[in-house]
Amino acid sequence: MENEFLKLIETRRSVRKYQPRQITDEQLDAVLRAGTFAPTAMGMQSPFIVAVQDKEIMDELVRMNAAVMGVTSNPYYDAPTIVLVFVPADGANAVQDGSCVLDNMMLAAHAIGLGSCWINREREMFATEDGKRMMQRFGLPDGLMGIGALALGYPDGEPKEPKPRKDGYTRVVK
Repeated sequence: MENEFLKLIETRRSVRKYQPRQITDEQLDAVLRAGTFAPTAMGMQSPFIVAVQDKEIMDELVRMNAAVMGVTSNPYYDAPTIVLVFVPADGANAVQDGSCVLDNMMLAAHAIGLGSCWINREREMFATEDGKRMMQRFGLPDGLMGIGALALGYPDGEPKEPKPRKDGYTRVVK
């Protein structure tokens, strides 16, 4: 079956090398809007999305994430934009809701020619005192946890070919 959206899903790749130029406001708005249309439990729209392009704050995010990871490299791959997703810490479907938001934004980014990569460790980062202060700085309500982030920007290079899909990946029971 040929379908433009299915092809988009099959061709999206995680990007780990970005051009230094910043994405446009229009592109950022499109990606963020896609995140707001992700399915959420009972339509509650409980996640919060924060896009960061401020160099000082990005440097702090890099430092915090690298500390959790135990590295000195940039876990966000020097992307010009970092998009953070937060969810209620006590939400029964928080991980699922936040994951859907991140996935929608990755697909939207790919659809408009941007690259993205899902980044982890935001849960640990924002559980720290530095992380809690940063969430306050973002104007977020109390009781949230980080669920993940996207490195977002123009890819620097061509994506790799996908790995072949493993045998037995799917089952159909009728």
